[in-house]
Amino acid sequence: MKAAVLFSGGKDSSLAAILLSTWYEVELNTFLFSQDTQINAVMEAARSLGFPHHVHEFRKELLGEIVDLIVREGFPNNAIQQVHREAIRDLSGDYEVIADGTRFGDRVPLLTDDEVRSFGDRLGCSYIRPLIGFPKKEVERLVSRFLIISYGETGEIQNGDYETEIRGELVKRGLSPESFFPPVHRQSLVTGRKP
Repeated sequence: MKAAVLFSGGKDSSLAAILLSTWYEVELNTFLFSQDTQINAVMEAARSLGFPHHVHEFRKELLGEIVDLIVREGFPNNAIQQVHREAIRDLSGDYEVIADGTRFGDRVPLLTDDEVRSFGDRLGCSYIRPLIGFPKKEVERLVSRFLIISYGETGEIQNGDYETEIRGELVKRGLSPESFFPPVHRQSLVTGRKP
């Protein structure tokens, strides 16, 4: 059976894909707000993992709605949650199993148990989080064993994280992303898979 993994090119979604590949035919799925967004590094990360990779574009209005929500609330958490829900809904038409790299201790995106059940009941798909029981220390231990990673701050490293395009839209509106997002947010990008 196929399993769609929401894929940013980072270590968590990559590790989730590797773990799931024991039981499923894994396909990586990256969502963008615009087809013009350059994700060559994400595509290379997918190739290095050896799984099929699909790129999707969100509905055109979503980026504006998400940035409006961030500006209105003054912080990005609920907006990021909304983007994540939208990605899962979009994939539910094509996959019975959808997964991501959410791990123990993550705060955003992190759907509630009721939301997870609701996806199964309403959309007919199983949404799973293979890393949810793994604290950061164990994720790092497994990542160091299986993956080659580069690190950088959001905007300095090219990955498929929702935040990059959202920050760009804030700048277009003349707003400082640092007014809404934490000043330091370390991102990861897979550059290879260890033998």
